[in-house]
Amino acid sequence: MLEALHNVHILLTTHKPPEDCSTYLQLLQTFILKNALSQGKNVHSFIVHRGFAFATRKPFHNKLIFMYVKCGSLVDARKVFDQMKERDIISWNTIITAYRRHGYPQEAVTLFHHMQQTGFQPDQFTFASVLPACAKMGALEQGVDIHQSIKDRGISSDVVVATALVDMYAKCGSIDKARELFDKMPQRNVFSWTALISGYAQNGFADKALETFKQMKLAGVKPNSTTFASVLPVCTKMGALEQGISIHQSIKDKGIFSDAVVATALVDMYAKCGNIDKACELFDKIPQRNVISWNTMIVGFAHNGCFGKALETFKQMQSSGVNPDSTTFATILHACAKMGALEQGIDIHQNIKDRRILSDVVVATALVDMYAKCGSIDKAREVFDRMPQRDVVSWTAMIAGYAQNGLVEKALEISKQMQLSGLKPNSTTFASILPAHAKMRALEQGMDINQSINDRGTLSDIIIATALVDMHAKNGNLDEARELFDSMPQKDVISWTAMIAGYVQNGFVERALETFKQMQLAGVKPNSTTFASILPACAKMGALQQGMDIHQNIIEGGFFSDITVGNALVDMYAKCGSIHKARELFDRMPQREVISWNAMIGGYTQNGLYEKALETFKQMQLAGVKPDSTTFASILPACAQIGALEQGMDIHQSIENRGILSDVAVATAVVDMYAKCGNIEKARELFDRIPQRDVISWNAMIAGYAQNGFCRDALKIFELMKHPGTYPDIVSFACVLYACSHAGLVDEGCTYFNHMINHYCIRPTIDHYVCMVDLLARAGYLEDTLNFIIKMPVKPLVVVWMCFLGACRSHMNIGLGVFTATLLFDLDPKNVATYVLLSNIFAEVGRWGEVQMARRLMKDQGIKKIPGCSWIERHKMVHVFHVGDRSHPQTQEIYAKLEKLSREMKAAGYHPDPRHSLNAVEEEEKELFLSHHSEKLAITFGLLNSPPGTTIRVVKNLRVCADCHTATKFISKIVAREIIVRDANRFHHFKQGQCSCGDFW
Repeated sequence: MLEALHNVHILLTTHKPPEDCSTYLQLLQTFILKNALSQGKNVHSFIVHRGFAFATRKPFHNKLIFMYVKCGSLVDARKVFDQMKERDIISWNTIITAYRRHGYPQEAVTLFHHMQQTGFQPDQFTFASVLPACAKMGALEQGVDIHQSIKDRGISSDVVVATALVDMYAKCGSIDKARELFDKMPQRNVFSWTALISGYAQNGFADKALETFKQMKLAGVKPNSTTFASVLPVCTKMGALEQGISIHQSIKDKGIFSDAVVATALVDMYAKCGNIDKACELFDKIPQRNVISWNTMIVGFAHNGCFGKALETFKQMQSSGVNPDSTTFATILHACAKMGALEQGIDIHQNIKDRRILSDVVVATALVDMYAKCGSIDKAREVFDRMPQRDVVSWTAMIAGYAQNGLVEKALEISKQMQLSGLKPNSTTFASILPAHAKMRALEQGMDINQSINDRGTLSDIIIATALVDMHAKNGNLDEARELFDSMPQKDVISWTAMIAGYVQNGFVERALETFKQMQLAGVKPNSTTFASILPACAKMGALQQGMDIHQNIIEGGFFSDITVGNALVDMYAKCGSIHKARELFDRMPQREVISWNAMIGGYTQNGLYEKALETFKQMQLAGVKPDSTTFASILPACAQIGALEQGMDIHQSIENRGILSDVAVATAVVDMYAKCGNIEKARELFDRIPQRDVISWNAMIAGYAQNGFCRDALKIFELMKHPGTYPDIVSFACVLYACSHAGLVDEGCTYFNHMINHYCIRPTIDHYVCMVDLLARAGYLEDTLNFIIKMPVKPLVVVWMCFLGACRSHMNIGLGVFTATLLFDLDPKNVATYVLLSNIFAEVGRWGEVQMARRLMKDQGIKKIPGCSWIERHKMVHVFHVGDRSHPQTQEIYAKLEKLSREMKAAGYHPDPRHSLNAVEEEEKELFLSHHSEKLAITFGLLNSPPGTTIRVVKNLRVCADCHTATKFISKIVAREIIVRDANRFHHFKQGQCSCGDFW
């Protein structure tokens, strides 16, 4: 530094100072590093007076701006900026960033707009500077406008810009949008993850913050000090000590405990989670403690009821030379109030006067509260009257003070004054006056919490107040409901339950669970209605552990015998994936109603146990319980998934008999069932009968046509859908793109994809991208498809590459196939389909050595191929077959019939394709293996057990192999029957030797 100053002296006194710019730029850099503002100003002035040629150049001006900014003189920086005749992007970025960092976010945004107006195009650094300014102001609308500019510039995928967007949306309260953008980021770094974690924490989503932190670690991204400082307060809020300890260990491993912010957050976490000894231990290890560190320890002691320790720590803080702030005083006054320590409170009051912070509303309110609780009510009123500003907390402290000291009339009087001042009381205000005045009629006259309540004069009636909360909640006015609820002077179990139920009914399940916890903490015991209201919140969140905890409360309270509670428990366990526990409770229910059965049937269907769902449906009928529309809407998807057409037709008849086909949800389920069972004609007939179709009905019909191979019909339905004014949604376009991909309609598919984005403003999801990859790849445009995948704005998932690998197999492109398989091995090394497809690619071209290599690799990984199975319904029973299956009672007849069919097929020109018998070795063995594939066994069973001319319907769990596809075409012609096979991808309608897929599948 001395050398630099010496150089400055030489420059300013020499007769011939250097005139080249580089010397002065280096010198300015020194001033930046040394924060030497006055020397920088001297050099600047000297250069201006000497009139050096470089004094007006952009590099010199940019360095000057940067120097002034770094040295804390924003005014001088702005002067230099305003004097610049020509500015570049560096100039703009520097000044925008300066205003934002120095606490002038609005000026930063204004400069950003001015920059655009002058013709400068922002770059990623500009956006990364201006978005935090919007975040600071909570200026969501301006942030959205800037986001649009980012989209227009095509730099949304830039990790720095995307991170700033996530942070902006989160800090502006739009956390769902923040998550949406985060999920679409092609690359994420520690700052991206930290922005989302911090966003969840700031918006009150503690569980999601912790979950995201775990996901971050699973993704291999190492947290930094800011991450830890963001996630530790979440553990603090949740009281999640175990998670906090785990995070502490991570901090130790990274060796960043010396970071004051992280260390302070750890102290706070341990203190507020009840481990005050550990908090003290860590506090003592902090190398440099600031006011925040001391406050944290003082608050920690107060939080744990150690008020004497809080006062002692306050004294140590002062002795160490750290000046208390308003938070310190507010906390320590609270401690004095709790202890009744008037003398210490008076000393602190003097300290506050000396520091001239009595005008701080928080500190003054704490003083009022301290004096009132220490019995010095006149002194409390004196402080209150001198307050230049008062908020609701201040008024409440004074009201509570009078009430607690038995001065009821004074409390009511000041309550009226509060109303006249324009402030509305909160629930704490009521809680303060209630102990002093049991009857609240006088208080009603003095306070206006809710105009409708006040008009009716019913604020004192807890039943009416609860009814108002319930009314607002059920009408979706949750803010009003919560405001009423919070302002209720007393809350009983009915009040709490009304608020909880309101949150659940409106989809705010996390807030419902939070309120339930608050209710328990308040010492209010839940009743059966409370449990029946809160369990659906666990079900919607999949929060099994919380549901189990509530179940334990139900057992302890003896509420399980309540049928409503039992229903809710069964539904919760089923929707959380614990279907066996759901069934156990269902069987133990002393009585069951239709809702009970619906919960069990819906649970089986949602968990993929379709046969169990059908079995339970039959048990329900045998029990004499009549199904309702919910039952039918739950059981029909089970029929659809296993192709149980006969049972589906019976259920359809029951619906017709009950006269509830007009219910759009039920009618849609019937349409979907027929479509997924391959009877597309019946599906369309019923679809045309639906009086009022919604978008779900249209989607069911579009998907039905697409899955059954009638892709042109799917597109026609989609076009018809738009005419009545029904707007296609994200699912509609997924169905349409699926139809195009399975019909090879490349041009149409691309048109719909672009139309979805540009006309309907629907952002594509991974499902849409999968369809586009499938569309292009199936048509043979493999190189174009690869480019499409690489340019996708969302990260390609396994399903995308699997789709591409399947196309490589179909088009026998070994090079791209091996390349894709290698990627998939890295992404999902345990995915059996990758190994099977790779071996099939080699088999297609007869490279058997590589086939065996792929199989050995699969064996080495301990991966087993999913066994293929097919099933067929006959007389309302589902018959399941595996390859080479000989367990069926009709095995001899099936194999005899199949052998006869094989001879007839060969006579008609069929030649078995041994490439699809990879588990066999000899050619003869391969042919035998092929003839015993599960779908051939199922088809043969169908031929043996159904009248001539009737349709055979088979479902297979995997993709039908090419040999079986060819064989089924021959069989359909030989037996003169329509054979419908639904595999894992689509339907194949075989008729007269042809397939509806046109061999394109």
